[in-house]
Amino acid sequence: MKSTVSGTADGTLSYEQAGVNYDLIDPLKVTAQRAAASTATLLGRHGFAEVAASRGESAYVVDVGPFYIASIVECLGSKALVADEMAALTGRSWYEGIAQDTIAMAVNDLITVGATPLVVQAYWAAGGSDWFADAARAQALVAGWKRACEICGVAWGGGETPALAGIVEGGRIDLAASCTGLINPKQRLSVGDRLAPGDTIVLLDSSGIHANGLSLARKLVERLPQGWLTEVAPGMSYGEALLAPTVLYSPVTEALWQAGIVPRYCANITGHGWRKLLRHPGRFTYRIHTLPPVPPVLAFIQREARQDDREAYSTLNMGAGFALFVAAEDAARCVEIAQAQGIGARIAGGVEDGPKRLLIEPLGITFGDEDLQLR
Repeated sequence: MKSTVSGTADGTLSYEQAGVNYDLIDPLKVTAQRAAASTATLLGRHGFAEVAASRGESAYVVDVGPFYIASIVECLGSKALVADEMAALTGRSWYEGIAQDTIAMAVNDLITVGATPLVVQAYWAAGGSDWFADAARAQALVAGWKRACEICGVAWGGGETPALAGIVEGGRIDLAASCTGLINPKQRLSVGDRLAPGDTIVLLDSSGIHANGLSLARKLVERLPQGWLTEVAPGMSYGEALLAPTVLYSPVTEALWQAGIVPRYCANITGHGWRKLLRHPGRFTYRIHTLPPVPPVLAFIQREARQDDREAYSTLNMGAGFALFVAAEDAARCVEIAQAQGIGARIAGGVEDGPKRLLIEPLGITFGDEDLQLR
């Protein structure tokens, strides 16, 4: 999908103008996937095999005999830059939430294939050793990382803290996490092989921008007379609203399993926005009839960036952070279970036979197969 481009200072601000062009990034991803797939036979030397259907999904799955192992690595992106700007303005460290964001990027991907998160590893690459000299900031990062692990029931196994002057900008830090999980018993595997017409789409609410679209959000601040302190809701600044931590969805998927519900498919709604609902390789039509409420900060971004609905929903989560594709008879119970975990949820639509496309009916938006090329 081509992003909107405007040459005027107050016209539409697209993700591409903010420095992110998926038309350039996605072909590399596809090339890398094909090269990676050719290495799968090497698992046979150890008596294992890949789950081929996990290629192109949010996490990679290996069959080790009695159970499956899933793994993922993800980086935070540029949200830490917002935390740094807000720290300078408020005198407060925002890194507890930044830590949760980083872990959520990995854990929320891992659980899409039915895995229980088991171990998280940390990668904290600073622009110089002096980053770690700010004890309050460093301790906030540690405390937030530990707390997020506790919420997900995952062990923090270790990590790497390099000082990369000349690679990472001075005074900045690049954060990433890897996560390994178990799919045990094997019936918990969720890679879409059971998805079928008649299934229901349940959307779980987001807390805000999460950790995707920050390049756009940071570019937008240049247009705001009060910058990061611009009010987006009563008593809530733009910078503070952007820093709301990403929701950790693993308590929901674990509770679903305890209730005997195995999703037919899952999608973590991150980069590419609602186009991620098209991630399954099969040819289905996904019809959305009910939308979640749009968090104030995302409505603010859409308005101030002069984006139409199609541009906004192709870039931002617009209130939906995670999608569960479940049997129709399980949908209402899914909503109840998510709400019991403190996460808003709603039956949003369904899966139909037909061409591969996403129909967001309340907004009159259609995304087709050509709008998401990740395989």
